[in-house]
Amino acid sequence: MNVAILGTRGIPASYSGFETAVEQITSRLTDRGHRVTVYCRPHVVDPEIREWKGAQLVHLPTVRNKYLDTFVHTLLSSLHASRGHKPDVALFFIAGNSPLCLVTRAAGIPTVINVDGLDSDRRKWNRVAKSYLRAAERLSPRMATRAITDSHAVAAIYEQRYGRSIGVVPYGAELPTEHESDVLERLGLEPRRYVLFVGRLEPENNPHLLVEAWSRIPTERTRGMKLVVVGGAPYASEYINRVRRAADPRVVFPGYVFGPGYWELQRHAYLFCAPTEVGGTHPVILESLVAGNCVLVNDYRPNSETVGDAGHYFSGTEGVPDLARQLDRLMADPELVAGYREKALERAKLYSWDAVAAAYEQLLLEVSDSTGHGPLPMERLDEIERATSPTGAPLH
Repeated sequence: MNVAILGTRGIPASYSGFETAVEQITSRLTDRGHRVTVYCRPHVVDPEIREWKGAQLVHLPTVRNKYLDTFVHTLLSSLHASRGHKPDVALFFIAGNSPLCLVTRAAGIPTVINVDGLDSDRRKWNRVAKSYLRAAERLSPRMATRAITDSHAVAAIYEQRYGRSIGVVPYGAELPTEHESDVLERLGLEPRRYVLFVGRLEPENNPHLLVEAWSRIPTERTRGMKLVVVGGAPYASEYINRVRRAADPRVVFPGYVFGPGYWELQRHAYLFCAPTEVGGTHPVILESLVAGNCVLVNDYRPNSETVGDAGHYFSGTEGVPDLARQLDRLMADPELVAGYREKALERAKLYSWDAVAAAYEQLLLEVSDSTGHGPLPMERLDEIERATSPTGAPLH
């Protein structure tokens, strides 16, 4: 089977969960003998890299603009795939790209789109962008041969909002074998002496809530701990500066941290906090679970679907006051935190990249009506779906 992957920034992963998922799925598909092409943006992926983990990389230009970057690159990618590459199946990410599925479908290429976590809910978009994204989300199942998302909770919201059901394939997570780094020393951190946030520094991920909640906890209550806010965003400099200005001296902003340094931060945090209130299954939360972290999350439905009883929650409706209370409670109770760490490791076993890649392989084979390698066994996917589905039953 010949697969083209469009709509992300490309691999190797260096920005968000989309790219991590593509890298993990791609490596397993190529191991199974499939041919995979990933379209990459030159300002994110080094154009000199032509192959990564068995996948062929195609570098195409784009417009460096908050509103046009993704759309323009995906348009050029879909034209390239349709006119020259001609894959057996195209896999798009992000609902905003759904109109471009018509380009590949017009060329006779079966097309799947992962709509992710309903991008129209993100506060970074203006009214026009939100209207476009709502229309793109609503039409995704019609534009593509098949539409999916990564969360049962998001699928339920989608059906309630748009009156159509879509499939679900979750994300996975795994702890790399090598993750030694000097990042703690460079940042002046000590193991189990910091609270960790990782994500795009954008309003819907709520780093401003975390910074404000942290400032409300007296220094004597934080016991010398620091708050480490890892991440950035290409078109949110004004918001990022506002978050930084609101932070007190106990907050560290290292920017992006990838690879071994990222995993070293995950493994040695006292706890991990994800105050995000939009999206589906956030890979960074899964990665925190697999790293054995105590996880504190916003009680937003997709977050609770991911974490279950293996983490601690604060009220997203109440916001800063309750987040400050729950942070204070966890910092004052190391035994409670240790218990959550054990639960996190057990929960993480449900999310296997092998099972996720197997689900994608089966879906892409069905859509492309391809012959060749059969899909991997689906027992692990059944287990994931039973654990995370509100009904307790597999959905495929």
